[in-house]
Amino acid sequence: MEFRLSQPFQASISADHYRQAFERIQAYIQAGDCYQVNFAQRFQAQCTGDPWAAYCALRAACPTPFAGYLSLPGHDAILSLSPERFVRVSARQVETRPIKGTRPRSPDAAEDAAFANELLASEKDRAENLMIVDLLRNDLGRSCRIGSVKVPELFSLESYPNVHHLVSSVTGELAAGNDALDLIGGSFPGGSITGAPKIRAMQIIDELEPTRRSLYCGSLMYLDVRGEMDSSIAIRSLLVKDGRISCWGGGGIVADSSCEAEYQETFTKVRVLLKTLEAL
Repeated sequence: MEFRLSQPFQASISADHYRQAFERIQAYIQAGDCYQVNFAQRFQAQCTGDPWAAYCALRAACPTPFAGYLSLPGHDAILSLSPERFVRVSARQVETRPIKGTRPRSPDAAEDAAFANELLASEKDRAENLMIVDLLRNDLGRSCRIGSVKVPELFSLESYPNVHHLVSSVTGELAAGNDALDLIGGSFPGGSITGAPKIRAMQIIDELEPTRRSLYCGSLMYLDVRGEMDSSIAIRSLLVKDGRISCWGGGGIVADSSCEAEYQETFTKVRVLLKTLEAL
């Protein structure tokens, strides 16, 4: 079967609405309520056909390490093109790989390299990434052996067909008596898609985002009988439900963020997904 959109994707937040929310978040930051808030918007369109056909087209256009497809009742489905690991457990060793910092790709090699170098050199993006690394060190520390939590990789570049990302790694070893479910319980949802401090950031998200996140920023995972686990953060992920397909894009807002740049980032992160489906 084929997959078709009945209309182009529509964004849930206008530029004016985004600016109002951005200014509210900045006021919270200046008041000391939070350091960073991951603010997102939804893109939605009516659709018909087979979600698997949509997933195959997206997978070809944007291959990612944590892609996945999940059938739901009533011909609904989750289509995930996530580039981000949430948490992994292997032989009781734990790893999380937060993404914070994004630049677009360019078909021009020189411009593309310039975008990558700009991201690597950006003090703002490094500071934003470090905030989340610190948050995740604390999250892992709830379930890991004291003294085992480390940061073996900081501010690495990962490049995908549509974007460059700044990525770090936080590792640890599960404490005696703890398992993968304890780790999930102490870490969910991922700090890279909430902000810091996590609880207050989520309260602000709940106040300001006009639509529910649904699967967005949740997790697709496996857990086996040995206690081995791997999981993604459900970014670059789409939900087909009741004849509509929804996708979300967002970014972390900090004290020195630019409203226009942050608004455009919500489009940059999902543009390849939206354009691929609109072209079917």
